Amino acid sequence: MLKTEKEYVGVMKLHRDIPEENVRNVFEVFKGEIYQVPPSRAAVKRSLRVRKIHELKLLQKKGKFVLFQVNCQSGTYVRKLCVDIGRVLKVRANMVSLRRIKTGTFHEDQSFTLPQITLAYYLWKTRGVEEPIREVVKPLDSVLNNLLPAILIKDSAVEPVKNGFPLMIPGIIALSSKVPRGGIVSIQKLNGEIIAVAKTVLSSEEIYKKKRGVAAKPIKVLV
Repeated sequence: MLKTEKEYVGVMKLHRDIPEENVRNVFEVFKGEIYQVPPSRAAVKRSLRVRKIHELKLLQKKGKFVLFQVNCQSGTYVRKLCVDIGRVLKVRANMVSLRRIKTGTFHEDQSFTLPQITLAYYLWKTRGVEEPIREVVKPLDSVLNNLLPAILIKDSAVEPVKNGFPLMIPGIIALSSKVPRGGIVSIQKLNGEIIAVAKTVLSSEEIYKKKRGVAAKPIKVLV
């Protein structure tokens, strides 16, 4: 999840009022790949790196305050983005608020309030009512299915993988997409249940061509 794209809504303050059209034009400049040096108060080494801005929208401007929405690569420092936008506009700028609204495929519309979570837990714990807690707590499959390509395996291959043994080519039924050698995949039963997260020894093309041998090695068994 840490490596997935992120989406934010934030407010940037310009230290001098700038025409809205100028701000929109500069936003266009910052779409695509940009160079960033993390700010001094950062948890990573301060070295030049490249990050991708997929979308940058000006939602509203009121005086010196700019409401914006940004979809960006993981590891992008939005407060540093605001500072750099200001530099291009030739004015000091800083971020005054930021709210993450999306991580990967999960949007804030899917989130729950603390009272909702508390009630769901209470109903499950005291009355055995499972529906609310199952709505709140998402299964691991819902995360991994959106992040990793899958290898579907035969029932006969499930037990060895569950015990940590490598997945052999004869145990494979299908691959969901092209997988490079050394790629990370989920190993699944036909019903979609994830057995393990594994690292491929062969690419998908090599797996399809060969009849025997090791295809992937489990990194983490989940059942």
